Amino acid sequence: MPAKDAGSRIRRRGLMLVLSSPSGAGKSTIARNLIESDQEFELSVSVTTRPRRGSEIEGQHYHFRPQRDFEILRDNDELLEWAEVHGNFYATPREPAERALAEGRDMLFDIDWQGAKQLKEKMRGDIVSIFILPPSMKELKARLKRRAEDQEAVIETRLKNSRTEIEHWTEYDFVVINDDLDRAFAEVKSIVTAERLRRDRRPGLFDFVSGLLDESTD
Repeated sequence: MPAKDAGSRIRRRGLMLVLSSPSGAGKSTIARNLIESDQEFELSVSVTTRPRRGSEIEGQHYHFRPQRDFEILRDNDELLEWAEVHGNFYATPREPAERALAEGRDMLFDIDWQGAKQLKEKMRGDIVSIFILPPSMKELKARLKRRAEDQEAVIETRLKNSRTEIEHWTEYDFVVINDDLDRAFAEVKSIVTAERLRRDRRPGLFDFVSGLLDESTD
């Protein structure tokens, strides 16, 4: 069997890739590019108590649940992380993530440092965390302005909050400075490739090596 085929068939456990950054640093763009270019990744779909908007699809954008149902999930430890944002609750359901990892599929989480901290507390061995930094605060502000999505006051609030978020950079496994999107994306992909090849994520190696040692050279 060619080495390339053998390597691709070795059973592995999926990983949970966490991407975090201050608003405007490029996290969501990198996450979207990764989902589009890598079929082994799937985006984690959050549970929320927020009312569904007309353009949103249940199970694709969010899992929409009444607050009572959300509280039951939380109290039964069926959520990996949760937070309250503007009076609504958002969370990562445990069961889909654990099923994906067991089947060798990777989950992508586009979340902030608070969500990342909760995930690490429950799934530390499965987490690969990357913090995306802007090249400068001046450039971060320019990017927020170029998006033309927010009023000046909102942009200033986002910049203020970004300093608090950046202070948590040391809590992440890897740090990528997004001064060039193509290069930053390539660095993220390199991290993913290396993490997929880790020995402790590839339980199928035991059978492969056992077979390799039993193989005749005649």
